[in-house]
Amino acid sequence: MTRTALTLALCLLAAACTAPQDRPGAPAATLTLASWNMEHLAERNGTGCRPRTDADYAAMRAYAEALQADVIAFQEVESRAAAERVFDPARYTVVIEDRVGSGRNGACAGHPDRTLRAQRTGFAIRKALAFTRQPDLTDLQVGSADLRSGVDVVVRPAGATPMRLLSVHLKAGCNAGNRNEACTAFFQQVPVLERWIDQRAAEPLRFAVLGDFNRRLALPDDAAWAEWDDGSPANADLADAAGDQPARCNPRYRDFIDHIVLDRRATAALVQFEEATYAGDRLSDHCAIRARLDVR
Repeated sequence: MTRTALTLALCLLAAACTAPQDRPGAPAATLTLASWNMEHLAERNGTGCRPRTDADYAAMRAYAEALQADVIAFQEVESRAAAERVFDPARYTVVIEDRVGSGRNGACAGHPDRTLRAQRTGFAIRKALAFTRQPDLTDLQVGSADLRSGVDVVVRPAGATPMRLLSVHLKAGCNAGNRNEACTAFFQQVPVLERWIDQRAAEPLRFAVLGDFNRRLALPDDAAWAEWDDGSPANADLADAAGDQPARCNPRYRDFIDHIVLDRRATAALVQFEEATYAGDRLSDHCAIRARLDVR
């Protein structure tokens, strides 16, 4: 789908932003999806490549609550316990990839005195939202125990059609082009994700892929986007929920590498996309993004 067409669709749906709040027991009017790379979120204070304090975890929890998302795909999280320091277990169910990893915990880049912790992807899902977990997409590891799996769930909003969601964190270092060393692994992951997309596109449920793609998919003629957004099957006519919006999290970078990618059916339900920038201290080197869908 073209960026212009997506922008027009957002304009036509803008009136839905003022939809009244649901009555108890009524079908959910909207489903809000978010994605947040949490920059080396460790389980314990003072550990990992970005050591944090109790105050830091509390600020991250407040930020996460302010997203008002039903589902948050997260990346760079050491463990379930780490995620639950941010996503209140009374309000969210945490689903995290089962990957063990290689166990190699080297020094952090630029900080030889700090030790790298596991980086896992997953979801935080509001308690009121029913879901079913599917097997992790382990093929995304392309033979490396240190590359991330995809976490795959089906969410079931009350009174609405279920939706399939995949949380990903693709190989870093190949944000454009295909000529550096990191691009070898990245472009091995591309057909793996293409197969998942095509399989879902042939099935009845709409779907979305959320996460840190480590790729500037909005660049003209991007090779990865061209492979995924090929319209075959028909529901593999994809859209990036950001449309034409530029990234604002860091003034140095105008192109998103975090994305919420929607299939044709989910794109038709898109109401709004936002980037949740930080009002104060930067809680991560990524800002969360969120998309609201009308699921009535």
